[in-house]
Amino acid sequence: MTTEHIWWALGLTLFAGLATGIGSALAFLAKTTNRKFLSVALGFSAGVMIYVSFVEIFVKAKDAMSNALGATPGYWMTVTAFFAGIFFIGIIDRIIPSYENPHEIRDLSHPRLQEKEIDSLRLMRMGTFVALAIAIHNFPEGLATFMAALTDPKLGVAIAVAIAIHNIPEGISVSVPIYYATKSKKKAFWYSFASGLAEPVGALIGYFVLIKYVNQLMFGFIFAMVAGIMVYISLDELLPAAKEYGEHHLAIYGLISGMAIMALSLLLFI
Repeated sequence: MTTEHIWWALGLTLFAGLATGIGSALAFLAKTTNRKFLSVALGFSAGVMIYVSFVEIFVKAKDAMSNALGATPGYWMTVTAFFAGIFFIGIIDRIIPSYENPHEIRDLSHPRLQEKEIDSLRLMRMGTFVALAIAIHNFPEGLATFMAALTDPKLGVAIAVAIAIHNIPEGISVSVPIYYATKSKKKAFWYSFASGLAEPVGALIGYFVLIKYVNQLMFGFIFAMVAGIMVYISLDELLPAAKEYGEHHLAIYGLISGMAIMALSLLLFI
């Protein structure tokens, strides 16, 4: 393993991770910034997260667990880790005070806040939750991209490009609610950009700290938990908010579009 190989692997991981910034920039190309656009975008985000969780992340987790424990025990452990992720994010959701928790339904006539302020607070915290989920998701992806590129540079390129395509709609997932909460494109972009930095951070930590300890069992458990976290956020917050801010059919159209784009990105790199 040469220094050139290491820098190449790190460069590919950085490229894949920072594609979230591309998604953020694309989100701002839409000239119509209204509630209907927000509804479609949030539905799109939910579609991306649900599809990638069940079709890609969960499957990868099961494969890794099965390699480590065997087919049946591996499947059981994958399902356990999946629901552990849901339980984990659900506990976080419950311990946040209900007044500040974006998942709690609030009375818009509350004397302390106007409707606009409530929406902004809710969207800001929603965007932060999505950014955190994506960062957690991107961390093991960064490690996987880095290790693949070290082993086989051509395989590393294919994985990095595929992950970069995945990260573009993820960038939209973060930037849209942050922008509507703050009215700042700069802040929305940097939140989205920062969520992508988890991939090169994952690569660096993997190289300097975890490379001797990471195994199929740990990889599978982390991925399965991330799948559970992303599904919980999509069902508990993104979809209800998408329906609330627009029409039911707009949210569903966004959901299906998000799934379709994620499916296409997977098909292109079979």
